[in-house]
Amino acid sequence: MYPDQFFVAGINYRKTDAALRGQFAVGTVQYATILQKAAVQGIKEVFVLSTCNRTEIYGLASSASQLTQLLCSETQGTVDDFDQICYIHQGAAAIHHLFSVGAGLDSQILGDYEIVGQLKQAVKFARENGAIGGFIERLFNTVLQSSKRIKTDTALSGGTISVSFAAIQFLKEKLQNDTANKKILLLGTGKIGRNTCRNLVDYLGANKITLVNRTEERATALALELGLLTNSWSYLQQELDAADIVIVATNAEKPIILANDLANSQPKILIDLSIPNNIDPAAAELPHITLVNVDGLSQINDATLQARQAEVPSAEAIIVEHIHEFFEWMQQRSHVPVLKAVKQKLKDMHHCDLFLSSSPDHTGLVDSQAIQKVVNTVAVKMRRQHQPGCYYIEAINDFMTAN
Repeated sequence: MYPDQFFVAGINYRKTDAALRGQFAVGTVQYATILQKAAVQGIKEVFVLSTCNRTEIYGLASSASQLTQLLCSETQGTVDDFDQICYIHQGAAAIHHLFSVGAGLDSQILGDYEIVGQLKQAVKFARENGAIGGFIERLFNTVLQSSKRIKTDTALSGGTISVSFAAIQFLKEKLQNDTANKKILLLGTGKIGRNTCRNLVDYLGANKITLVNRTEERATALALELGLLTNSWSYLQQELDAADIVIVATNAEKPIILANDLANSQPKILIDLSIPNNIDPAAAELPHITLVNVDGLSQINDATLQARQAEVPSAEAIIVEHIHEFFEWMQQRSHVPVLKAVKQKLKDMHHCDLFLSSSPDHTGLVDSQAIQKVVNTVAVKMRRQHQPGCYYIEAINDFMTAN
């Protein structure tokens, strides 16, 4: 198990806009196919993280290009385009990048904790499809431990700033808190949609909200919980016409609201929380339409974010601590072959005629407890100083002396 075989290749908000990221977004069907192809190619550990802010592929591979080709085989964008805009990290740098992502340090909105849930879903899907092994499992669990500690011991995720909450702040600025009589249409009741909906109720006091979701049961459950309205997808245009504010948090591969759908409507504010864009960007050109996407929402700059920035050094210190812990685990794992060899050699010696003849009181039975005691001593010494060859010889000497 070598960390230099671990790569991450990805794109994020730093060098790409929402439209370009949309070309490399990966949905559930594409994700499943990527994992199937990985298995055929002999890539045993891999997962893909695709959110509104990034698309990244992590895995143990012979090269980064093996992963980028695998990813782009199922995206609209090409490998050549991806190579021009992507970042690639290997070994320790790739490991540190994953810790930073899990902590929210690499999020478009600093400290956005929603990324943890997205990471969990990405790894869970890969695990269910047989693409997670001992290395990534341990690495990911350590990332979660680090992220949880950062969340608990620092104020990096303090306050209420996230992509879904940024939408609320945007509406406050545009409407000057005059939301009581505004009709709001929310499309999509996945995690981001649900969070946004609760923020609308809790922070804007909005109650004229209609939920529309392709799976109507999910919208109905949320509506019953919050005392809101729902409608079926077939009445989307009717609800769109009636709404003052439209928030889209769906996961379609192309826009579900087109500029033509809004050409003759009343003035509206539209917020697109989806990647790729699920509202046609051309709608922004209509004089009566205000449209913002995740990139526009990320431009908020308030006291909460300034406070979070001050917590970055503390978060980085925690990450370094957990990375050190992970590397200690890897070093211990690297000792396993030597320890197995030592144990087997001691067992072989116990059956050796030369060894038996030199020990007149020896019964010829393998003293498993004595062997394990010597192996444990070797393990402790190897953890302190990595000298497997020396300890191999020392173990044999210790065992012969004891017998």
